[in-house]
Amino acid sequence: MKIILTILTVLLLTACSFNKLYLQPTKLPQIPPDKEEITITASTKNDTTLVVFQSKTFQPTFFNTKNDTLKHDFTIESVVFKSENGNSLNGWFIKPKNFTPTITLLHFHGNAGFLLSQFQAVAPLLKYGFQIFVFDYSGFGFSEGKATRRNVLIDGNSALTYLKSRDDVKNTKLVIYGQSLGGHLSAVVAQQREAEIDGLVIEGAFSSHKDISAVKAGFLGRMLVSEKYSAYKSIQTYKKPLLVIHSTEDKIIPFKMGQKIYNSANEPKEFYEIRKCHICGPTFYADSISAKIENMINLPNNPQ
Repeated sequence: MKIILTILTVLLLTACSFNKLYLQPTKLPQIPPDKEEITITASTKNDTTLVVFQSKTFQPTFFNTKNDTLKHDFTIESVVFKSENGNSLNGWFIKPKNFTPTITLLHFHGNAGFLLSQFQAVAPLLKYGFQIFVFDYSGFGFSEGKATRRNVLIDGNSALTYLKSRDDVKNTKLVIYGQSLGGHLSAVVAQQREAEIDGLVIEGAFSSHKDISAVKAGFLGRMLVSEKYSAYKSIQTYKKPLLVIHSTEDKIIPFKMGQKIYNSANEPKEFYEIRKCHICGPTFYADSISAKIENMINLPNNPQ
């Protein structure tokens, strides 16, 4: 009996460990009540940026190491909105300065980091006239709560609800753009809220939790990980325009998973095979991705 209990305990702990692999958030410290701001240092290969976040709104201001304010060709409006799970979430509504957007992208980011690191993965698209809403799931950045797959799904739906309430979104086409874990999530939310969006872009996504677990840990991973929701299954009943993007050089999510999602989807759909790193599409292919999104939502067979 003790042996059986030991085996069951080991399996349970192993399953919990696998499930935690999906979400590796960066949680930012709370701003003390007596402080009006905190400063976060963001380092890249080329430079170091100091980002000052205001208390309550978390509005960011960017500086270089000489304390000069950095200017961008876009504006960032930091917002705090409520998720249906009760957590307050932090998001950035980003608008290009030199365009009047006709398309809004709702971005679902990957399983790690937070807004400051993740928004850069789609920022190149701002140069092509899109306005973009990026946000942190529960437990990421300044967003409250715990990072769980259940909360991620609730948060994704809540972000769409919030975005639909904005006046500066109502007269634009709305496309969900998900990357990596967010790409997997985007298929589920798009299927659940199909009537409220105009299209879906999935980049570098895994086809299901069990599929990616099997890649990492073989049959044991597939057996121990629970499938709370699945892009592969959800995409089978989604019927609005779809663009699937995946790199043949992706070392994080196998290329075949992007193909599996695409092959399971309905028309109208397009598969865009690219090169370069995981979810680096907008960095290297922003012009062609932008053109494909614009073409996708103007298709004559796009259901209204």
